[in-house]
Amino acid sequence: MPIHLCLAVLVIVMQSAPAASPHAAVAELLDADRRFAAAARQQPAVEAIAAMFAEDVTAPVSGNRYVQGKAEVVGALRVNPDHVTGRVDWAPIRGGISGDGLHGFTFGYMTLTKADGAKVPLKYLAYWIKGKDGWRVAAYRRRPRPEGVVPTETMAPSLPPRLVAPSTDDATLDAHRRSLIAAEKAFSDEAQSIGIGAAFAKHGTADAVNMGGPKDVGFVVGSEAIGRSVGAGSPTDSSEVEWSADRVLVASSGDLGITFGMIRIKKPEPGGPAAVPFFTIWRRNDAGVWRYIAE
Repeated sequence: MPIHLCLAVLVIVMQSAPAASPHAAVAELLDADRRFAAAARQQPAVEAIAAMFAEDVTAPVSGNRYVQGKAEVVGALRVNPDHVTGRVDWAPIRGGISGDGLHGFTFGYMTLTKADGAKVPLKYLAYWIKGKDGWRVAAYRRRPRPEGVVPTETMAPSLPPRLVAPSTDDATLDAHRRSLIAAEKAFSDEAQSIGIGAAFAKHGTADAVNMGGPKDVGFVVGSEAIGRSVGAGSPTDSSEVEWSADRVLVASSGDLGITFGMIRIKKPEPGGPAAVPFFTIWRRNDAGVWRYIAE
């Protein structure tokens, strides 16, 4: 067999072969993220970011809305000329993987360098699905961050206790989806009576991360810290917002998924938005309880 065909077969085998362990699976995902980042140094920012995207990728964009589909998301990125003339580099600081080894997430820090050399510091959060072309991003969000020192060491990964064979049973997959939709609704429902800060503290994991506000250089880590951050200045016996999942993606193992929806503001400010988009990544524990892990 010619050498180029041998190499092509090797790439296909490497992409389709299951990982040997949860640690190996998340290492493969992080390697994919880092390979895209390495290739980004030679491309315009929009092309570098688009290379990661699945064809049906979803992302929040300016105007407090979602767009779905690679062409739509890329078009929204091109509105900013710095994405066309600038360059991006980034590095993940954590990864997580589903029990079937086919869903995962990464997050980390990014820098956009404009054509004039000015730098824009950013954070990113990505939800990935592994298919015939390897790992691709199914949901993507970035947020500006202030200048400042950020951690470069990799956090401990979010792992299932073991890898399991993927399932294609429609009833099982539908049950997973419905359970995650119910978890998101319960999260919002409880916020109406205990306050949004307490709800965020309760419904997340001890190692959950939040992208933080405009003054946060790094990610906010831990559901208690996230609750304090999100709930600052908000009522403790009610919520000024409510939300629900309009769409979900869930691993066939039923232990990792992502919800998409709109946070509805009960009394919007004059001229302000009535709703803002969100997506939240969830982990289901051994007791069968969903808790958010990244958002």
